[in-house]
Amino acid sequence: MDLPKPLTDETPVDDSPVGTGSFGIDAFTLDDRMRLFHFAAAEKRNEYLWLLRAFDRGRANYQVLLHASSARDLLDQLREEHPDCPAVGDVQPLLDSLNEWLLLDRSYDGTRAANLAEYRNRHYVYQFTQAGYRAYRAVEDVLGSTLEDAQLSRLIFPDILADLQALAEANRTGDGDEVYRKLSRLDQVLSDMAQRAARFYLMLGDLARTNDTRPEVFLTHKDALLTHMREFTAELARFTPRLAEAVQAVADTGVDTLIAHAAAADDRLFRAPEDREEDWRQRWSGLTHWFGAGAGRDSQSEAERLQTATVTAIANVLALLRRVTEARRGGVSRESQLRHLAQWCPTRTRPTGFSRRSSTWAALGTSRSPTRTRSSSPRGCRGGMPSRCDWPGAWWSRAGSPG
Repeated sequence: MDLPKPLTDETPVDDSPVGTGSFGIDAFTLDDRMRLFHFAAAEKRNEYLWLLRAFDRGRANYQVLLHASSARDLLDQLREEHPDCPAVGDVQPLLDSLNEWLLLDRSYDGTRAANLAEYRNRHYVYQFTQAGYRAYRAVEDVLGSTLEDAQLSRLIFPDILADLQALAEANRTGDGDEVYRKLSRLDQVLSDMAQRAARFYLMLGDLARTNDTRPEVFLTHKDALLTHMREFTAELARFTPRLAEAVQAVADTGVDTLIAHAAAADDRLFRAPEDREEDWRQRWSGLTHWFGAGAGRDSQSEAERLQTATVTAIANVLALLRRVTEARRGGVSRESQLRHLAQWCPTRTRPTGFSRRSSTWAALGTSRSPTRTRSSSPRGCRGGMPSRCDWPGAWWSRAGSPG
């Protein structure tokens, strides 16, 4: 059984006080939240994952409380449907560990006890804690993520513009519910767009590293990548001024009134009215920062930064394509050229009347040595570059310049 290790003096613990009125996920300290992910690194992590999937299936079918036998039955159903589901012998040790890590909450099931002796046998039922369910979903999001999630959404800009126009009209007419709906949707859409853009640029970095070993992967997707980025940057450039005007039009209807309408329609139970207003004010500030309304001349809006990042990404992809094309045309990659040079330099015998430094400059394709003149080049070389395959630099001259 994978029980958590006991805390020692070296274990960092969050001793920040928890409010007396806190409960649920608000009562979780930093250490409690970090322990939620213990199951993902445990020795039996595959068994823990499928057991949590069984609880998730029960939760979807409104079976919130599960006994150990019920969890075992759900695991058997999953194993029939998914061949990669492992065979779990006894689920009780796994349930105990998940309870220790605070992913599951354990309580007594008095309905199963026919007498006092059975009640004392501690028939437990288990259910997700709110924090435990979020930790499980976070792991599932990582396991289920694909390249389809890494894309720039160019079709969202007309919807953002329409929502801003509707938001201005709702604030002007005093429709608080509509203000809340539109402002919530805008906040969610912009957050999603920022996350997708971040994943997209990280994917480009992965693709560039993959090109070092498998250039055919890059060549397969290069046209789709360039088209995707060019279409996105064209739409972003076209809509950014219009979106900035729309944001300003909303501000002209009264920012304080807008915040008051949104906070009044906000139905979060455990937020004080002043906290709700502050939260919506921050969301509005983020929206204005996205499209530059009210930004200083020396600061860039998020839309402008996204535009710059996309243009830079296009240039990087084109540069990568140029390197791949040169390597294929020359029959050798830049990496293999440098590796060959590194192997040759320490072992190559120095030519007569020619310094080792001059040999290196000649191998790098420099027409003139930094210490010797052209007249001092060795026999058989023109301008410090060998005319025959006496040195490794000769095949560079045939394959094309590495620069």
